[in-house]
Parts: sequence; structure tokens; C-alpha cells
Amino acid sequence: MLREIRDLGFEYAELSHGIRISLLPGIIEAVDAGEIKISTLHNFCPLPIGVTHAAPNLFKFTSLDTRERENAYRHSLKTIETAARLKAALVVLHMGAVEMKDYTDRLIEMAAAGQRESTKYQKLSTEVMEKRNQKKEKHQQHAFEMLERLADQAEMRGIKLGIENREALEEIPFEDEFPFWFKQFNNPFIGYWHDTGHAQIKENLGFINHVIHLETMSQWMFGMHIHDVEFPARDHCPPGKGTIDFASLKPFVQPHHIKVLELAPGVPVEQVQAGLQHLQSLWGGE
Repeated sequence: MLREIRDLGFEYAELSHGIRISLLPGIIEAVDAGEIKISTLHNFCPLPIGVTHAAPNLFKFTSLDTRERENAYRHSLKTIETAARLKAALVVLHMGAVEMKDYTDRLIEMAAAGQRESTKYQKLSTEVMEKRNQKKEKHQQHAFEMLERLADQAEMRGIKLGIENREALEEIPFEDEFPFWFKQFNNPFIGYWHDTGHAQIKENLGFINHVIHLETMSQWMFGMHIHDVEFPARDHCPPGKGTIDFASLKPFVQPHHIKVLELAPGVPVEQVQAGLQHLQSLWGGE
């Protein structure tokens, strides 16, 4: 797996939330041998024993169940420890969600059917914002407490924590609250992780402007997951295969930002290479 990534010309790889614990010895061996470097890990990595599929939301920081939150902490700590062992710089985190019915999939279906301007769509959009604001307080408090605990452990090991923007409307932080989170923590080890696909889906659904959001968050940004989106929500496409205007994002992308191509498993090698070339043609050496 890592040799294939290296042979495509990448010096670094991210370990995702789909890495089984049985793969870890081989990964450590490859890193120690200098075959590849690891830039980032995505929580939870490695997967908890017995879990065989990608499960980044398996345990939520925001859960009202104390046991689930403790499991989230324990496995997040394992990810941080693994990141330190592999000399990675950062762990990408999902912060959790407000417990409420799923509006996101319904709005995606309606947008795909050309109903974004309908009265029903506008009503559902207003309803989801009202519901999540009504229910967010306890969930958000649990997430704050979890982040404080993890930040101490991460700082001790020299690992940064990147809070990722999410595509689901029920997940936190909500876009308008991100600045509050970073002002609240004001910790050099806690920053923003931008996902281009998730931001574009939110724009396609009418909730944010992708460029304005990135501009707002750029002062706190550690890095980004890069992938394109076919309208309204088919993401993890190679750059240039979807609707994201990557040229408009360039002013907010700096050389020190970590940049990870996050593509679907079925993307052919030639499309991976073409996507990278498309990005380089727009962003240059950034």
C-alpha cells in the first residue's frame, strides 16, 4: 500500500480511519526503513480491535453516554500515540454531532432533483438550523471537555490536532461557530483542518460560501484534505473532475499547510496523477 503511494511520487502518506491494527507492524517497518513518511493520521487509527471498516464516527466525543465518550478518548489517545511513534505531525479529528434526525441526506436528494429553490427545501434548511441550535449545548460541552483532555496529551507528544469541517449538517462545529472554538482554546496545538469536498457540499446545499469560509478559517488552518465534488454531493473525486473552483482557493493555501489528496479507492492511477497535475497547474508550488 505504502510502496504504491511512494511509487506515484508522494513522499508522505496519511493513515486513514480504515487502518486495521493488523496492518500497523508493516507500516511501522516501512516508515522505520525510510520507504515513506507519514504526514497525518485520521482518528481513529488504528481501528479498534474487531472493527474492520472505516469508522471515524464509531465513538462520538459528543455522546450523552459516558462510556462512549471514554471509548472515544481512549481510542483517540491511541491514535495520538501512534502518530508520535510514526513521527507524524498531526491527527485529524471529527468532533461529534448533535443527536437529531438526519436532514443532510434528504436535502442532498432534493438538491440533486433540482428542488433547492423550492419552499419545502427552504423550510427544511431553516428547520435544521433551528433544531441543531436548540439541542447543541450539552453535546458541544462534551466536545470541549474531550478536546481539552486530548490537547494535553497531544502537546506532551508534540502532535497537533486538526478539527475537520464536516459535510453533515448535524455535525459540529457548525461553520459559523468555528472561530469561537479557536478563540476559546487559543492553543498552538489545536487548529483547523479544511476538507474541500465537505465545504463544497455545504455550498451546494446553500449553507456556506466555500471561498469565504476558507478565508475566514485560514488564520487557524493547519492543512487540508483535497478532493473534488460532482454536484451535489459525490465527493472524493480527483481535482478537476468536479465543480470545485480550486483557483479561487489558492490565496488561502500556504506552503506550510499539510495537503492530503483524499480520493475514492476506485480512482484509477492515471486520474490520481491528472488530478495532482491539475492542482499543481493552479496552485504552483503552494
